[in-house]
Amino acid sequence: MAGMIPRQFIDDLLARADIVELIDSRVPLKKAGKNYQACCPFHTEKSPSFTVSQDKQFYHCFGCGEHGNAISFLMEFDRLEFPDAVEELASHYSMEVPREQQNQSPAQLKQQQQAYLQKQDDYELMANISRFYQQQLKVATDKDVAINYLKGRGLSGEICKRFGIGYISDSWDGVMKNFGGTASTNQQLIDLGMAIEGDKNRPYDRFRGRIMFPISDKRGRVIGFGGRVINDGTPKYLNSPETRIYHKGQELYGLYEAKQANKNLQRLVVVEGYMDVVALAQHGVDYAVASLGTATTPEQLQTLFRTVKEVICCYDGDRAGREAAWRAMDNALPLIQDGYSLKFVFLPDGEDPDSLIRQKGQQAFEQIIDEATPLSQFIFDHLLAQVNLQTAEGKGALIESFQPYLTKLPASTLKDSILTQLANHFGHSNEQQLAKLTKSFANQSATKPKIKQQKVTPVRLAIALLLEYPHIVRSLPEPSVLQHLDIPGIPLLNQIISICLEYQNINSAQLIEHFRSTEEGNQLAKLMCWQHHVVKEAAEGVFLDSIEKILDSFVEQRTELLLQKARTGEMNTQEKQELQALLNA
Repeated sequence: MAGMIPRQFIDDLLARADIVELIDSRVPLKKAGKNYQACCPFHTEKSPSFTVSQDKQFYHCFGCGEHGNAISFLMEFDRLEFPDAVEELASHYSMEVPREQQNQSPAQLKQQQQAYLQKQDDYELMANISRFYQQQLKVATDKDVAINYLKGRGLSGEICKRFGIGYISDSWDGVMKNFGGTASTNQQLIDLGMAIEGDKNRPYDRFRGRIMFPISDKRGRVIGFGGRVINDGTPKYLNSPETRIYHKGQELYGLYEAKQANKNLQRLVVVEGYMDVVALAQHGVDYAVASLGTATTPEQLQTLFRTVKEVICCYDGDRAGREAAWRAMDNALPLIQDGYSLKFVFLPDGEDPDSLIRQKGQQAFEQIIDEATPLSQFIFDHLLAQVNLQTAEGKGALIESFQPYLTKLPASTLKDSILTQLANHFGHSNEQQLAKLTKSFANQSATKPKIKQQKVTPVRLAIALLLEYPHIVRSLPEPSVLQHLDIPGIPLLNQIISICLEYQNINSAQLIEHFRSTEEGNQLAKLMCWQHHVVKEAAEGVFLDSIEKILDSFVEQRTELLLQKARTGEMNTQEKQELQALLNA
């Protein structure tokens, strides 16, 4: 249902979550002392500055500053909104996310509830339609046409089941008759791209007489379909349109299935069609995905590189295939960093991955993949063909043609290699030319932002210790002793003390979650990463010592202020009594 996710549930979820396990499943981590490290998945870097603390259940990059807990990581890495990140993390631990009422008008609550329920109903309906298509492959009167077609393409019943492949007869109301009927359900089918508005307000099936390929999102929910015609009808492939749950530029067909088949994916092959993905899986290459009828988008490429370090684009060798490859390369450049690679395979005329693997088998196909053209060679082959290097004008044109692509490419070994290769085309002056090129194309983003050292103050140290060891709050003899002190940082310290007292077993990740999307949260994140060098055993004593220093500092400053007033004769009766008490303390 709609509504806010209860704070208690978020705390329970973060208490159960293991941030090291979560991040390691997406970004392989290496032990480094008591923490874990990796090259940051959120910016380009050559050496690891991304640190994950199991004790704090917190991650931080000392290069780009990204930080947070398990929920924050899912939001950034999987590009999820906060509620979806909570849902995703909860599903991993088989926890149901509850909702509570908000302080909003009944109309707003109703609207939110309807939107939430609508989305859940959409997913359920698409899952039911997918099952219906699969059932039709077994019971439709013309099922043999579909079964023979699939067998003719070399597909087994097992692979069809793995990908949820189904069938729909060539009628106008197969889905409408089974899932429509009322005005609301008819409209829902239209909204989800399963039906088309017809004359006299009579919708009809979008997909007819086709082999059906369900498209799943990252969580395995059916969000759309691709339909392959069996006869000579057109179009050959018909795809779901954009809907409220399906955005084709953000999804990849077969990615969910590839993850299910490979717990430790090393590489992904990007092909053009549904049948290519399925045929490759049939012959043992179960790490292929398709870009759903679009040029491979930046969002899709980001998903690919967040999943694996090696991506091979497999296209037709014709002009259209090479143009698609060039667009993919251009979109991928800002994402390329050391340890990651993008390669290209161009198939002979008339061949596609489906036909090639059926004819030559898995070993031959994977050998072709292993010999894929690296990104740097692909760029050089393409741009060198457009200039005449025998002339000064041609050499100048070559540098000019490389400029937009090298500008997009982050600082990396690959970029250095391309610059060297480019300089080598200038003969004996290559060293001098390399120096010029390196200066010209220096990527300004290569300079990491400097992390300011936190000045050690008793308030900052007390907050930092509470963030790491919240239980030490119980050592305070009188928690309210700081309530009325007028010192910078004290209001935040008092707020943290209050939260730690209210939630007796709170951990660091839960504590920082209380300050999400606040300016205080940004300040606390910096302190979470502060190397204060106070070991766990000494934390309580240092914390109490910091509180004592805060009080001593306040007394000293207050006493000096009152003495100044006394010297100028500006004190009132109450201030005189306060000064007397301070001097006698």
